[in-house]
Amino acid sequence: MAGYRLRPQQLEMAQAIHDAIEQRCVLVAEAGTGTGKTFAYLVPALLSGGKVIVSTGTKTLQDQLFNRDLPAVREALKAPVTVAMLKGRANYVCHYHLERAKAEGRFMSRDDVHHLHEIGRFAQRTQSGDKSELAIVPENAAIWASVTSTRDNCLGQDCAHYKECFVMEARKRAQAADVVVVNHHLFFADVMLRDEGVAELLPAANTVIFDEAHQLPETAGLFFGEDISTSQLMDLARDTHAEALTEAKDFKALPEATSALEKAVRDFRLVFGLEGARMPVQKALGLKGFNDALDGLRVRLKELAAMLELQAERGPGVENCWQRALALHAQIAGWQSGDNANLVRWVEVFAHSVQLHATPLSIAEIFSKQIEGQARAWIFTSATLAVKSDFSHYLGQMGLLEAGTGFWESPFDYPAQALLYVPQAMPEPNTQDYAAAVAQAALPAIIASGGRAFVLCTSLRAMREIHSWLQQAFERDGLDFPLLLQGESSRSELLERFRKLGNAVLVASQSFWEGVDVRGAALSLVVIDKLPFAPPDDPVLSARIDRINAEGKSAFMEYQLPYAVITLKQGAGRLIRDETDRGVLMICDKRLVEKQYGRRIWQSLPPMKRTRELADVQAFFVAEPEPGAL
Repeated sequence: MAGYRLRPQQLEMAQAIHDAIEQRCVLVAEAGTGTGKTFAYLVPALLSGGKVIVSTGTKTLQDQLFNRDLPAVREALKAPVTVAMLKGRANYVCHYHLERAKAEGRFMSRDDVHHLHEIGRFAQRTQSGDKSELAIVPENAAIWASVTSTRDNCLGQDCAHYKECFVMEARKRAQAADVVVVNHHLFFADVMLRDEGVAELLPAANTVIFDEAHQLPETAGLFFGEDISTSQLMDLARDTHAEALTEAKDFKALPEATSALEKAVRDFRLVFGLEGARMPVQKALGLKGFNDALDGLRVRLKELAAMLELQAERGPGVENCWQRALALHAQIAGWQSGDNANLVRWVEVFAHSVQLHATPLSIAEIFSKQIEGQARAWIFTSATLAVKSDFSHYLGQMGLLEAGTGFWESPFDYPAQALLYVPQAMPEPNTQDYAAAVAQAALPAIIASGGRAFVLCTSLRAMREIHSWLQQAFERDGLDFPLLLQGESSRSELLERFRKLGNAVLVASQSFWEGVDVRGAALSLVVIDKLPFAPPDDPVLSARIDRINAEGKSAFMEYQLPYAVITLKQGAGRLIRDETDRGVLMICDKRLVEKQYGRRIWQSLPPMKRTRELADVQAFFVAEPEPGAL
């Protein structure tokens, strides 16, 4: 392989994974940035001879693994294995819904009409039906919702297009393949839990490998709980309206019932005001009109179900809508009753929808039950699973107390390549003007690095304030560093611009803390505003804290601190991506050096030189070698 370098850490990790696959046991492995963990698990997986499921954190990583890494390793090994990629059904064009969208002709914009035409042509020529292959239609285009299926509205074997269904074809390829690449959402939604069509994948697998495994506690929590979104109700209303136009034109009461449901959904959303929010059930129940609006929603849903029952024999589409109406009504009733004491009920409000969640306090017991008693290897790997080299927090969260562990440090020379800078004279992180103080402290470091910086924030509010302050400072001081802000365009477009510009400053929040790879001189400074403790007003977190403290343990030391360490390691990991990278990690939160627990945090970071002096940062960048000198 061109450019391949032998790394002892990679070899040791590959050997440990090989042994775990042979012995069919559980291995939790942390490998620092630059270890080459993808190859370290792919090589033993491809040599094992059994069926392997590889699950990644995102669809982007899934595409990268399937299109780049897997073919390279398979070619190098000359391994005669077949590979397949499986995504969630929303990624595949649905013939039935495409046809219905064309017949209905109810579009919001010119773009929709143009996109629908392109999707129609694509559906005739594509082998896979995967929407990522149709670059001409943006991934977030509104029309996709009308031409793809959901678990709710798929007609299954009743569908006239069942034989040429792209989802079924993708599943057949996955069933037949030696190596199947999925993502965590799909794994928990379909493979492990709910969808019969994919559930057959797991019994056949000898090995399951989770990459970016630090994301699993949160992802698994979503799927081991129970959620209902008003988007599902709006989809039901839309689908019912479409079926009424084609299958029950003479039954005028049906469109009226769908309009009544849509109005009830909008009224329910209005209870929460304009802002998005996450709140515990007690706070939601205390809102004026919450109970009445939710009861109104159930009444309209029940009325719609009764209408649909009368028309169910008209066709499989109408019957599907009836079954969905019944199921959604039962789910809302179940959420309102709050019978399960192990589930935390909470409400999440978005711009146009509301989600009712019931999330497990702990997934450990549920997850360990899912994997025990099955003779296969389970591999969990990431660059951030341990606090220092202690895995107990992660093992406890996931219920993997009997698992073997492996810890391999990065092969990079951090003392020579990186500097950790904690500025002096910073205010307490909870003070009102803290974001301005961060921007003020970061400015001279940004000037010293010549731009080339990520400013990673722990909240959207801080992100906006810091961006605004820097914008004014750049204009005032005549600094020509391009200033980018998360949300201005898609993540991939922002990254592309950042790399090309070469001296840009990107101010961002959550979505840039991980899974972002900018190699070389374009990124030489990473500024982090605060230690990333999860917000204590998060409904699920506060319930978990109460439970841990009630058991006589310290929720801060056992849960909140390890969470902050693992998240901080992710953010810090953006800086040094290559053996020739150099850079400064600036953490503005003085608790890192002034609190006792701060020591545990910085000792978990890569072994960089440490300073509190701005002059050291300036000297670091002055001493920067010419390109190609390292």
